[in-house]
Amino acid sequence: MLALAVGLCATPAAAVQPPAAERAQTAQTDLPRVSLRAGMHLIDAQVALTHEQRSIGLMWRRELAPNEGMLFVFEAPAVQCFWMRNTYVPLTAAFVADDGRIVNLADMRPLDETSHCSREPVRYVLEVAQGWFAKRGIGPGFRLAGGPFGGR
Repeated sequence: MLALAVGLCATPAAAVQPPAAERAQTAQTDLPRVSLRAGMHLIDAQVALTHEQRSIGLMWRRELAPNEGMLFVFEAPAVQCFWMRNTYVPLTAAFVADDGRIVNLADMRPLDETSHCSREPVRYVLEVAQGWFAKRGIGPGFRLAGGPFGGR
């Protein structure tokens, strides 16, 4: 999964070398983890803190464990946009406010470069297997707990 900055200008492909994340073609599975709670449900989330970690995200992964995900942490709230370049697992992105409130959800198709954005500025994006939230009846307005979102 690759985080996109809003307002990037297009550059001809021949003029730009692909990012290291695309050249490596290696899934990152060794990031720190945090346990998040969605009501009674637990999510084991890898934490992508740096620009490079966020740029690679869940690229190259062929599967996720049933309650596994990735929490993308940005320095400041902003409209965050994600796409699925080089990502093979269908995902749902939860755009999450500082207090753990899910602002909106976006189902994303594998290898699709359509941009999916938060409806308001957020610092966190949580990606899980597509349908994880829907199967548990979790939607916008629901509050996550644990990690940066505190107890509950």
